[in-house]
Amino acid sequence: MGHTPHELIVEFPEHAERMHQLREEDAHFARLYEEYHDLNRAVHRAETNVEPVEDLAEVEMRKRRMVLKDELYRMLTAAAAEG
Repeated sequence: MGHTPHELIVEFPEHAERMHQLREEDAHFARLYEEYHDLNRAVHRAETNVEPVEDLAEVEMRKRRMVLKDELYRMLTAAAAEG
């Protein structure tokens, strides 16, 4: 498994402008975006042993990151369909 951070701008470059717009206009999106960003950094630090954690804790962090990513993507694509 690679240890590349899963930055949203890299994951969804086609939605970069919409991400910025939603972060400015939608408090819920902005909160989820920040939670994803913080969690993504924590996962990356755990994967690279900068801040090691128990295996189960790392798995749970990855699962939460995936849930957040899915929700953010859903919000991005719903917003794109509306706009």
